[in-house]
Amino acid sequence: QVQLVESGGGLVQAGGSLRLSCTASGSDFSTNAMGWYRQAPGKQRELVAGITRGGSTNYADSVKGRFTISRDNAKKTVYLQMNSLQPEDTAVYYCRADPLRLGYVFWGQGTQVTVSS
Repeated sequence: QVQLVESGGGLVQAGGSLRLSCTASGSDFSTNAMGWYRQAPGKQRELVAGITRGGSTNYADSVKGRFTISRDNAKKTVYLQMNSLQPEDTAVYYCRADPLRLGYVFWGQGTQVTVSS
């Protein structure tokens, strides 16, 4: 139903920036609530940022003021702009799509973000 492809991860020094992208298949992208999650080794997967079908956003306290989630429905893409990156941001970042009224969600393969001190 929905396939997600993430890009933009990589290695960056502390204080630097990265922009993650997640592009979805299908023709009903605007009906998907979207989110970015991350998982560090030995830790649970956690919500980083979410954006609703109406464009409302929410963020984990740890990234407020540094990360920005946005979506471009015409491009079927959700973005995560990450500024002032710190070593504790190092994790695999996953894109999630929650289609309207479908009853289950879809996950991307993940992209590695590594921040050196």
